[in-house]
Amino acid sequence: MASGGYGDASQKIDYVFKVVLIGDSAVGKSQILSRFARNEFSLDSKATIGVEFQTRTLVIQHKSVKAQIWDTAGQERYRAVTSAYYRGAVGAMLVYDITKRPTFDHIPRWLEELRAHADKNIVIILIGNKTDLGDHRAVPTEDAKDFAQKEGLFFLETSALEATNVEEAFLTVLTEIFNIVNKKSLAAGDDQANGNPASLAGKKILVPGPAQVIPEKNRMCCRSS
Repeated sequence: MASGGYGDASQKIDYVFKVVLIGDSAVGKSQILSRFARNEFSLDSKATIGVEFQTRTLVIQHKSVKAQIWDTAGQERYRAVTSAYYRGAVGAMLVYDITKRPTFDHIPRWLEELRAHADKNIVIILIGNKTDLGDHRAVPTEDAKDFAQKEGLFFLETSALEATNVEEAFLTVLTEIFNIVNKKSLAAGDDQANGNPASLAGKKILVPGPAQVIPEKNRMCCRSS
């Protein structure tokens, strides 16, 4: 169970998770972030220059989790930020615009870059944004589902404008990361109980793979075969 408002400076933080937003320019990455972090949407949003990040603190299974969400420009000239941008990220949101087929066709390249620079076990969700423009859809939902299934990604379609599935997308990633970290904490505790010293400090998060089902209409996840 996860919940959370929009920040409390006095709140004790149990975990900090870095999540990166990637995808072509103008697919709505900044709007997705703004909707999640501040529940805002700007009709005159300008292109991101370089890298920005925002945070939001949520409660997941009675623990306080600060999500540190990084947003980068999708233009080629900013691609040099990659290694620093991905460093330490435990989650990623791979975003395309459902009304612009090229933004979906570029997803394999973004995924390749992500896997080259980030930890190989990073939790990834594929997001088809701008469902409010469904009359102009150029990417069938089934195409994205098939790609997500093949690559072992979570998948959701969202609308930052209408706040559709934005919260669910972030909670899917953050809850999956939390469960993985929690399992490692329990494993470390068992090792210590058996006389084997163990620590999570400095260790990579090992992700066993997305859960099998996310029960909502446009939501899916699967393991790669």
